[in-house]
Amino acid sequence: MENDKEIIGSQKQQIANLFEESLRAAFPDITDVQPLVAICNDPKHGDYQCNNAMSLWNKIKGKGTQFKGPQPVGKAIIENLPASEMIENCSIAGPGFVNIVLARQWIAKSLQKMLVDGIETWAPKLPVKRTVVDFSSPNIAKEMHVGHLRSTIIGDTLARMLEFSNVDVLRRNHVGDWGTQFGMLIEFLYEKFPNWEAGSAPAIGDLEVFYKASKQRFDNDAEFKERAQKAVVSLQGGDEKYRMAWAQICEISRKEFQKVYERLGVHLEEKGESFYNPYIPKALEMLNEKGLIEESEGARVIFIEGKKIPLIVVKRDGGFNYASTDLTALWYRLNEEKADWMIYVTDVGQREHFEMVFSAAKRAGWLPPNENDYPKASHVGFGLVLGEDGKRFRTRSTEVVKLVDLLDDAKKRCKAALEERGKTKDWTAEELEQTAEAVGYSAVKYADLKNNRLTNYTFNFDQMLSDKGNTAVYLLYAHARICSIIRKSGKDIEELKKSAAIDLAHPDERMLGLHLLQFAEIVEDACTNLSPHLVCEYLYNISEDFTKFYTNCQVVGSAEETSRLLLCEATAVVMRKCFHLLGITPVYKI
Repeated sequence: MENDKEIIGSQKQQIANLFEESLRAAFPDITDVQPLVAICNDPKHGDYQCNNAMSLWNKIKGKGTQFKGPQPVGKAIIENLPASEMIENCSIAGPGFVNIVLARQWIAKSLQKMLVDGIETWAPKLPVKRTVVDFSSPNIAKEMHVGHLRSTIIGDTLARMLEFSNVDVLRRNHVGDWGTQFGMLIEFLYEKFPNWEAGSAPAIGDLEVFYKASKQRFDNDAEFKERAQKAVVSLQGGDEKYRMAWAQICEISRKEFQKVYERLGVHLEEKGESFYNPYIPKALEMLNEKGLIEESEGARVIFIEGKKIPLIVVKRDGGFNYASTDLTALWYRLNEEKADWMIYVTDVGQREHFEMVFSAAKRAGWLPPNENDYPKASHVGFGLVLGEDGKRFRTRSTEVVKLVDLLDDAKKRCKAALEERGKTKDWTAEELEQTAEAVGYSAVKYADLKNNRLTNYTFNFDQMLSDKGNTAVYLLYAHARICSIIRKSGKDIEELKKSAAIDLAHPDERMLGLHLLQFAEIVEDACTNLSPHLVCEYLYNISEDFTKFYTNCQVVGSAEETSRLLLCEATAVVMRKCFHLLGITPVYKI
C-alpha cells in the first residue's frame, strides 16, 4: 500500500477518540476514564452509544460536584464533544446514555474513500507487532483427519485476520515428528525394506496402514519391542542410519499433508517437536534455577497452583515429553522469535495442558502475571466434529475420515450440482472445475467457521452445500449476483469510483453503508477474542442488508444508478475481503 494512504482504523475507534477528548475536557480531574462506545442495540435510538455517564456519576457523586445525576453528566459529555463532520447529532436516553447518529454524508464519503484507496485502509490497529499462530500440527506417519481440519481452518483464518491487521504472523506447524513411536516405525521399515538405503525411497504406500502394522508388532512381539526401544535411543543419540530412516518417514508424511494444505490454500512453516529438542536442556535448566522443578515419584515436575496433578517435564526414564517440548517452544518463541502473542489452536481437550504450561511460564517470569499484558499466550480450543448420529465423525468402518477424501467428496458433490443446473452448456470444463473446487472447499470451511469454535458441530454435506441460509454457497452466489448487476449496467466501475459520488438518501442505502463501515471493528473483535465466527456472522448480515437494499432500491436504470452501483461495488469489496479472511475463494458468476 502506498504510504500516503493512511490506515484509519475502525469507525468505533474514531468515535471513541472524539469522546475521549470530550471526557478529558468535561472531567479534567478524572484521569483513568476510557470511552465506552458500543453499537446501539436498537437502531431507532441511534447508530452508536457512549455509556460513560453512569460510571462517572458513581465516581463523582457526594464529592461536591455540580452535577445532579447521570443525565447531566451525559449532557456535559455531549456539550464538550469537539466539532466533527462524522456526527450528525447526539441525544440523551435513560440514565445518561449518549445516543450517536452518524452523518449520512460522512458515511458516503468514507465508503467512497475506501473504494479509491483500497480496503487495506480499513485494517484494524492492534497492540501487537509479531504473533506466532501454532495450528494444524498433525503427527508424522498418521493421516490428517477431520479434527485436524478444524485446527487448520481456524488457525489459517486467525493468521489471515492478524496479517490483514498488519501484524507479522509466524504460521507454525508444530508437527509430531519426535518420540518413542519412531523407534517402532524405523525398525519396521528396516524389517520390510532391509536394503532401502541402497535404492530409491521405500514403497511404503499408505503410511497409516504401515503405522498400524508396526504398532501391532510392537504390542505383540516382545523382541521387536526391545529393538524398537533401542532404536529410539539410537535416533535420539544422533545415529546417522536411524536419522536417515526418520527423515525418510517424515518426508513421506509431509507429502501427504501437503495434499491437504494445497486443497485448502493454507500456508504453514514447519517447526516440529524435533526442532526444539536441542533447546530443552537449557530451558529446563532455567526453570530449575528459578526453583520451579521438583522431584516427584522418580520424575521431575512443576507443581501448578490449583491443579491436583503436576506438570511432568522429565519422565522417570529420563526422557522428555509434550510439556518439556511446549515449554521450550514457548521460551524460543518469546526470546528467539520475539513474539508478542503466541496462539495455540488445538481441541478443547488440551486446554488444561496449555493452562499448566502458561502458568509455569508465568511462575518463571517468562510471561507477565496479568493475562491481558503482552507478551501473552492464548489457547484457542475447539469442539468436536460430529456425524449425523451425534457421535464423533467417522466412516462406516469406524475409521476416522481422511481429510483428502472428505475435501474431494465436497468438490465432487458441488460439481454434480453445477452440472445438474446445466452449467456444462455455458461454461468451459476449466470454469466448471474451478467453481466446483472454490465452492466445495469453501462450503466445508464456512460450515466449520460459522459456529462458535468451542461448540461441537455436525458435519452434513447437504446442509453445507445448500444455497439457502447461512452457507458459503449462498454467500458466494450473493457476491456473484452483485458482480452480475455491475456487469449488466455496462458501466466502467473503475471510472465511476473517480468521477461519481455515493448518496445514501434511502434508509436501506444508509443502513447498508453504515454496516459496511463496521467491517474494521468486527475484524478487530474477531482478532481480540480469537473468534472467526464473528466475521461469518457479519458477512451473512451484510448479504441480508444488501438483499433488502436491492429489493427496495432499483439500481440499473434508476436516477440514482451511479451512486447505487458504487454501493454495490463497496459491498462486493467488503464481502471479498471477508472471504479472503475466511480462506474462501470468491466466484464472480453463477
